This record gives sequence, structure tokens and C-alpha cells, in this order.
Amino acid sequence: MLHAAGAGAFATLAAPLASYAGSNKAGVPADSLFRELDARIEALMARYHVPGVAVGVYYQNREYVRGYGSTNVDYPLRVDGDTLFRIGSTTKTFTGTAVMRLVEMGKIDLNASVRTYLPDLKLAEESVAQRVTVRQILNHSAGWLGDDYANYGRGDDALTKYVAGMALLRQLTPVGEVLAYNNAAIDLAGRVIERVSGTSYEEAIAKLVLEPLQLGQTGFFTDELVGHNITASHVVEKGVARVDPSSWWFPRSLDPTGGLISSARDQLRYALFHLRDGIAHDGKRVMAPQTLVAMRSDPGPGGTLRMEVDGVCVTWFQRRTAQGVPIFQHGGAWGGQNSDFFLIPARGFAMTTLTNSASGPLLINELTRSNWVLERFAGLSNPPAKPQQRTAAQLRPYEGHYVGWTIPPDGSPEKPAALNVELRAAGGGLRATGDLDLTLAFYRDEYVLTTDDNNQHNRSDFVRGPDGRVAWFRDGGRLYAHQG
Repeated sequence: MLHAAGAGAFATLAAPLASYAGSNKAGVPADSLFRELDARIEALMARYHVPGVAVGVYYQNREYVRGYGSTNVDYPLRVDGDTLFRIGSTTKTFTGTAVMRLVEMGKIDLNASVRTYLPDLKLAEESVAQRVTVRQILNHSAGWLGDDYANYGRGDDALTKYVAGMALLRQLTPVGEVLAYNNAAIDLAGRVIERVSGTSYEEAIAKLVLEPLQLGQTGFFTDELVGHNITASHVVEKGVARVDPSSWWFPRSLDPTGGLISSARDQLRYALFHLRDGIAHDGKRVMAPQTLVAMRSDPGPGGTLRMEVDGVCVTWFQRRTAQGVPIFQHGGAWGGQNSDFFLIPARGFAMTTLTNSASGPLLINELTRSNWVLERFAGLSNPPAKPQQRTAAQLRPYEGHYVGWTIPPDGSPEKPAALNVELRAAGGGLRATGDLDLTLAFYRDEYVLTTDDNNQHNRSDFVRGPDGRVAWFRDGGRLYAHQG
């Protein structure tokens, strides 16, 4: 039985935002929509064997914070709005927010080279080390291999050692030209924060973001969060959720890119800070409105990050909608903890979703990455994507062997692990086998709908090189090089 812990779920802010009531649910009371949301979440939890979920929603000037299910299938406690989860890569937006605070203080210039702050920076290509800017490492256009998960210990020098290891990361695309999800670049931004603030990354985030925003349920280290209700990570085996203690561990060297632990209540408080253009929960101004608008401006190169994006701003994905209204989004995954987070300033709407199962992405995909929440609460939808049949001749340029690379926590940048994918024509589209198992259907030039073995649909695309040939397949923001 799935239970919801929602006592005191509703609250009203002292300074209400502009809200939107023109969706296809116009005229439906907010309470009814929230009940519909509850039912949807509980159904998806049962379908995908997700033990616990927490959500925070801001809609029509109301906060809705609620928990569902249990923290741990072995020692179950009810999830509520104060239960703690790993938020994974949503942490990147905290890194970006800290950078923008330092920009506002005059300590960082987004368009300055990273070497302005880290003069000893060494990368695989000297010309890139000289030219890459702070903005480019924050908008995922730096161009080097980004999936470096190498572990450099628990000491305060973890980031220093990590950045030194980046000298071995191969440059894949020209700096500033191609969107490619880059954990390593965000870690480099974390090191810039350390150097500029004169303290550890974690202490800087606390002083620049967590404390001013009164996010008392958010932190990097569990020994600082003792006393809070913390969820366990789960995997699903043969339709049964099982606690997986090993999934919780996280390398300190990756903290800027995904280390935060937080609650739905704190995540919604963080969202409202961004929606209210710099006003914290206690009504005090922390940042100027123009600074947060700048954080959501000037996106880099566009493409796909499972969704279509116009590009990445300062760590925010600028997600496309059919109506042209931008959504600013991120999400995160680590082991058995998965999250999603987005705000729509033009609609005065925000939502965070936290889950404690490796199957959480399936729930998130059907809840917030699809049109389900967007249509009901914001009157928006994803860009249309009607599959189109392609001839064998049209598909031939995309066929072949593709290779991606990753560095696992126990690996070394000197020897990245290869990910191998074969793309072959099948049924008017493409079939991916190997380290990706997907069916691909084109819906417009270079863009494909992907379907996995769970019947989950996402969006990916192809990137052509200077010679006009297909050079890369981009899936989940990661680049796979076309080998022919």
C-alpha cells in the first residue's frame, strides 16, 4: 500500500508570483489537480516499483509539498516533504548559482578565460586551456570528454587532484561549438569557486547559497545531516525493489556536479528563490533580479538532452516547448537516487521530483518529461515529434559503428572505457545495439525519437562535422563518434 504524507502540504507565499490558469485544465481547482497528481504518482510508483517519492510544486501561488511511500523497503519509514534524497546533477544548478553570486560580487566574469582564475590549468590541447571561458564550462560546450567519474579521495584536495587529471581528457569537439554533457567541466567550475572564494567547494556553496536561502535540509555529507530522515537507494530485480547500500557512496571529487542531498521542501524553496528573482524564503534579497535573468540567458549550442533544448544557459537546460515558452530544467541520477527539477518563469510554475529507486527515471519520464504535468499545470507541451519513415538510402549516412567513452570511479583518465554502439537500418528507422539498445525513428532532420526496452521514449540527434558527414550520435547529451 502506498501512503502519502501530506500534512500541511499547502502554504501561501507572502509575495505571490504571477501565475497562469490558461491551460487545458483552466477552471479546474488547484486542489483537484493536486489530487490528480497524487493518483498519477502512486500509479507510476506501483508500475515501476519505486518505494518512495517526494514532490514539491508551486502552482497558482500555492506550495504543495508531499511524500509518498517509504524510505527503505527493509526498515520502512514514511516519506514526507522533509525526507532527504540525493538530487544528483541538479547540484550543477547550485554550482551555477554560486558562480552567479560571485559574478555579482565582481569576482568572476563569465566571459573571461578559466585561466584567469586557474592560471596553472592544463588540458589535452593547450589552445583550449588558453581560450575556454567560464561560460563555456557551465553551458556544456567545452568539448572535452565529460564523463570522468574518477575518485580522488575524501580530502579537501579532491577537486585539485581531479582538475590535474583533466590534462588527460581528450578534446572531442571544438570549444564552444557543440553541446555535449560535461561533468568534468562543471567540476572545473567548482575548482574556480574554490580558488575565488578561498575555501573548499562545499563550504563555498554553504556560504553563498545554502545558508542565505535557509536550506537547512541540504548538504553534501551525511554526518552533517544526522537526525534527518534519509532514504535508502534501491534497485529493482524481477519486479521487486531491493535496498542497495553500495549505490549511496559518492566521490567527493564529483561534488560540484552531483553531490548534494536535499528534501522536496528545500528544493521547492530553492525553486522559489529563482522564480522570485533573488528573494529568499525570509523575504531578504540575496541576488539582484538581473543576475538571475542573466543566469537564464545566452544559451550555448542546442540539441538534445533526452529532451530538445535550445541550449544550456548557466547550468540551466533551456528546454523547448511547442509554444515557444522556455522551461529551465535539470535533473540528476546516481545509483538508486533520481530527481527532476524545473521552473517556468513565464507561468510562475515550478516542480521538483525526488525518487529512491534505480527505476525512478521511468516514473520521471512519464510524469514530467512527457506532456503530462506540462499540459495540466502550465498549458505547454513538448515540440511535436511524428515519426517519419526513411528509405534505405536516406538512412545509409547514419549507419555504422559509434564509440563513446567514460571513466568509472575506479578508473583513470589515461584509460577511458569505450562504449560501443552499432546503428543499422530497420523498419524505416535505425536500430542501436551494443552498449545502447534502442529503436530510433526520425521525426525531422537529424532528430530521432528513441524507444528503449521499457518502451520509454526520449529524443536524441545527430551532429555533422565540418565536411557535412554524420560525425556524432548524441544520446542523453553524450557524444558517440561515428567510426564509419
